Amino acid sequence: MVVVLAIAVLIWGFGAILNVPVRARMVMLGLLYLGVLILLSVLPDGHPMVENLGGTRNEWLVLGGAVALVYGYRWALGQLRARARTDDPAPEVKSDKFTATELERYARHIVLREVGGPGQKRLKNAKVLVIGAGGLGSPALMYLAAAGVGTIGVVDDDTVDLSNLQRQIIHTDDRLDMPKVFSAQEAMLALNPHITVRPYHRRLDTETAVEMFAEYDLILDGTDNFDTRYMVNRAAVAAGKPLISAAITQWEGQISLYDPARDAPCYECVFPMAPAAGLAPSCAEAGVMGALPGVVGSMMAVEAIKDIVDAGQSLRGRLQFYDALYGENRQMTVKRRADCPVCGDVH
Repeated sequence: MVVVLAIAVLIWGFGAILNVPVRARMVMLGLLYLGVLILLSVLPDGHPMVENLGGTRNEWLVLGGAVALVYGYRWALGQLRARARTDDPAPEVKSDKFTATELERYARHIVLREVGGPGQKRLKNAKVLVIGAGGLGSPALMYLAAAGVGTIGVVDDDTVDLSNLQRQIIHTDDRLDMPKVFSAQEAMLALNPHITVRPYHRRLDTETAVEMFAEYDLILDGTDNFDTRYMVNRAAVAAGKPLISAAITQWEGQISLYDPARDAPCYECVFPMAPAAGLAPSCAEAGVMGALPGVVGSMMAVEAIKDIVDAGQSLRGRLQFYDALYGENRQMTVKRRADCPVCGDVH
């Protein structure tokens, strides 16, 4: 048993030196343990290799069970801590006055004619909620934080996975298995400590969405399934909040600002029903070019900033398509439907 434990220590130690992710090292140790159990099960008692391994099969099973209990306890404790952090109220931005550091930080905005000092103050006082800290949410959150949006909420019930890092640039390798909202919070505050980030580590549901949306000025939806998009749209309409919604797949993306309170269509006006199964596969099924959500997510942040500071012409009433494979942008005008079951009675 000593020999196997020594091998395990070497695997863990060299993995740490080479910056191998914790999850990968755990997999290697699991394979080592599985190999030991297989050898003890197929080799007869007294075999030299069994003697070198040390211990019986039952003893190794007990050891594995003890390790699993410890790991399970630590995982459960982490989940409880994550829930506690989610429920803790985030501190609010205490003042709408700019410090000298902030004035220097936002100087390129302040000299921009369409933003200026008043626009930057609107950003500082704004509250924006981003749903999803994945491919689209990552760049949107980073640029909203960099722009100085005073309060940014982020909702996501997922944890950081290795497959996310190909495109979800707000997360890092050393934050694998961390809830995405706390990973995003860490990255955003590292970029700009002058903002308030409210992480909500939970799945958004109909019951809480409207109440949550009421606390914010603008909603950004970067989710990847139609059920959630429809639910978010209904809650945004009920709360009277403008909604910037975007979607991506493979090489293509689309974005619009839905706002029936200002006579623009809602999401369901444009997409009255979800496509049939298989016609709009998820990124996990169809794949996605890693830089694409960077482009479309940044467009979400641009539209949010424009809407907050009232600059230029927004995508309110226009649906924009971006084809990264052929470098094309297209737009179409979209209008409200009088018979829309969601916003038909909104004036």
